[in-house]
Amino acid sequence: MTLFLVLGFAGLALIALSVVVGDLLEGAFGGAFNILESDVFSTAVLGGFVSAFGFGAAAADGAGLPTLPAVLVGGASGVAVGWFAWWLTRLIKDGPSDGTVSIGHTVGRVGRVLTDIPGGDGYGVVRISVGGHVLQCNAIAVLAIPSGTEVSITGVLSPTAVTVAPVWTPS
Repeated sequence: MTLFLVLGFAGLALIALSVVVGDLLEGAFGGAFNILESDVFSTAVLGGFVSAFGFGAAAADGAGLPTLPAVLVGGASGVAVGWFAWWLTRLIKDGPSDGTVSIGHTVGRVGRVLTDIPGGDGYGVVRISVGGHVLQCNAIAVLAIPSGTEVSITGVLSPTAVTVAPVWTPS
């Protein structure tokens, strides 16, 4: 039973090590740990299998089963948890993500003028935050707007330029 418990805790240690150390192991030993990057042989799958095998076999051994059936119970537990870890890893890796931020997403957002915007045909620069991404765009306005002023993005002129208007603040 002690050997099975040691295996169970070793599997948990492998999972904890991969969470804490993570990518630092990638470059260690000339990239020898890069095999653990695949879906099937990831540290989550291996750690889950080893810990479930150890704890499952220890539970079966503690329940009074002989060694061979306890190993079979541990193996079935390890395969089940390893498959579940593989499935979750694949689900996370292949899951959808937010699309690329484009200048079209800036319309209606509030930004800040970085360089003065002269009124009429002259351009200034504004900084806008969209979904955690910071974009800097050329900006044009009808009236002159000094740097530091908050502006609302009112339209898109090109992939790098927007139209802006000052944000109204009640006095």
